[in-house]
Amino acid sequence: MPDQRDPAPYDALLLLSFGGPEGPDDVVPFLENVTRGRGIPKERLKEVGQHYFLFGGVSPINEQNRALIDALRKDFAEHGLDGLPVYWGNRNWAPYLVDTLREMAADGRRRIAVLTTSAYASYSGCRQYRENLAEALATLEAEGIEPPRVDKLRHYFNHPGFLRPMVDGVVRSLAELDEGVRAGAHLAFTTHSIPTAAADTSGPVEAHGDGGAYVAEHLDVARVIAEAVREETGVAHPWRLVYQSRSGAPHIPWLEPDICDHLEERHGAGVPAVVMVPIGFVSDHMEVLYDLDTEATAKAAELGLPVRRSATVGADPRFAAAVRELLLERAAAERGLPVERCALGALGPSHDLCPVGCCPARAPRPAAAGADSPYA
Repeated sequence: MPDQRDPAPYDALLLLSFGGPEGPDDVVPFLENVTRGRGIPKERLKEVGQHYFLFGGVSPINEQNRALIDALRKDFAEHGLDGLPVYWGNRNWAPYLVDTLREMAADGRRRIAVLTTSAYASYSGCRQYRENLAEALATLEAEGIEPPRVDKLRHYFNHPGFLRPMVDGVVRSLAELDEGVRAGAHLAFTTHSIPTAAADTSGPVEAHGDGGAYVAEHLDVARVIAEAVREETGVAHPWRLVYQSRSGAPHIPWLEPDICDHLEERHGAGVPAVVMVPIGFVSDHMEVLYDLDTEATAKAAELGLPVRRSATVGADPRFAAAVRELLLERAAAERGLPVERCALGALGPSHDLCPVGCCPARAPRPAAAGADSPYA
């Protein structure tokens, strides 16, 4: 991309995340926020909350977001962007998105670039964040506060700064396996399962179909990482995209196979070891700590199957640099300048502005930062 450090027209970056409890007393209220409108009894939420209670009722995502913010501020300062403030807001727990936007408006921020902690196209991973933004902006407007303009940075699933740390994580995990099983190890690329109906309508309309953009993007990332690992190790490890963290009703089809079922199948096929690669997650939050490090690892131990879990990107300096590049790329484009957009794999860089019909909701709701946004 051009060698320029001008973030204009943006005067702030907002890190927008899911949120998570910070203690045992927060768990059920947090889950009530997540499941609002679904009529799930509190007793059921207490059962679901056991995953959090195993870790003291604390989700790791909040501390990981703080670490990412520190990494972003450090990178910005080192590259002449120390005057660009970084804020943080969550969908489901403090700091709440609406409170952060209220603070940003009070600070005089008028044009905000938004980075979500979700790298791929899907309703829950993109449009729902945009709906939350629109709802928060409408709240500010109802309070008599002029809402700032928000622009969501493009999907970064195939940005080198997101992929390269994961490649290194796989190579390290393979090196941790005993030499006798290392060469034959399979790679299980994992991501959050979603309903197949949501997957099929993910991404722009032209990407809709079997698995939609959600599956296509993950498959492309898996291919890139597997090929990079082959180049570094000299071994072409077999791989498959698998899923985890299903939470829906049993009668509704979700993406499969589940990671635990996959481990059992691989063990039955005589595979000597598996490296689990959580490509669908930016950091080691609860789905990684419980579904992979606890549940899937226990399944592997039961089978006698050696497994390792490779690292997520987290606050890696290369990811922080990628965010800076995404911000400056979008800023230059908004100023009408030509930009070179970094992307690996076969799919190319994603769109800046979500088009009409992209990752549609079951019931239409206003969404910010898109072609159909009421806040343009």
